[in-house]
Amino acid sequence: MNIALVFGGCSSEHEISCMSAKTIFEALDPAKYQVTLIFITKEGQWKKVDQVRDYTPEECKDFPTAVVIPSHEADNCLILAEPVVRTHIDVAIPVLHGLGGEDGTIQGLFELAGIPYVGCGVLASAVAMDKITAKKVVHPLGIRQAQYVDVYRHELAAMDQVISRVEEKLSYPVFVKPSNAGSSVGVTRVDRREQLADALQLAAQHDSRILVEETIIGHEVECAVLGNLDVGATRVGEILAADSFYTFDAKYNNPESQTVIADYLPEETIQEIRKDAVRIFKALDGSGLARVDFFVEEKTGAVVFNEINTFPGFTSISMYPTLWIHEGYTIESLVDRLISLAVERKQA
Repeated sequence: MNIALVFGGCSSEHEISCMSAKTIFEALDPAKYQVTLIFITKEGQWKKVDQVRDYTPEECKDFPTAVVIPSHEADNCLILAEPVVRTHIDVAIPVLHGLGGEDGTIQGLFELAGIPYVGCGVLASAVAMDKITAKKVVHPLGIRQAQYVDVYRHELAAMDQVISRVEEKLSYPVFVKPSNAGSSVGVTRVDRREQLADALQLAAQHDSRILVEETIIGHEVECAVLGNLDVGATRVGEILAADSFYTFDAKYNNPESQTVIADYLPEETIQEIRKDAVRIFKALDGSGLARVDFFVEEKTGAVVFNEINTFPGFTSISMYPTLWIHEGYTIESLVDRLISLAVERKQA
């Protein structure tokens, strides 16, 4: 099979994409797959490259430009320009986190081009990427979520009114997050009123919509799901963060952070999380893969939905592959399964 492995991207998670893509590339058996590597620069240029790594703009000048042609011809392909070379692609793997990767935009491009791709479709990707919208879609399921206030960037001109609206509904500490961002980028824990304005302004640098949430005291746990119509869910993993919360730095740069299997939880809690993860995935019309994040409240043991990631990290320390390895998969067999699910969805 001819695979297009797309990585990099314009989002704040560019470097993580490169790390995830390296793991997936090394799992692609060369006896089964011919791989075309497409690197997207931080500026949005598409380049056909020969290694999975980050590239500087200067290095990219030496590589041919890659273009996806919207077409539903039998020979769907990437057109590699300068000079023009047609390359047939059976499946694309968009190993892109955050904006431009998990938000439905690149999924829409592959839909227009008729190229099967790994992961969720346009709708599920767009809804899951936007934390506020995802909360509204999940609400009718009756699954508990953190209470929240949504704020628009333009409302920050009247900051005192925004702060009053937050304080009317929520008590400190609160978490302030961009509605569209991942890997805890732009997220701040706010313990007192004096910190709230700065936190809102930081989040506004990353998105025009901002989510202010109550703090849930408890264990942060995650569940991995896999499938299209027939969806499976793993046991539950827990994050042991080397920080006051799971910041970007704690996730990727601090060796003290750990991901472990949370088998200490009561079995009924584990099963509730697995069931809720699948229900949320299906409510968003998910396909392929996702990681669904929850809290288990410390005092009550209640399960609280946090967020869903439609192309979770695939680095050597990432929770998604770790959970499926615990279920008996290897990285190689997991990547094989994701590719087969992409073909299955296209055929359906």
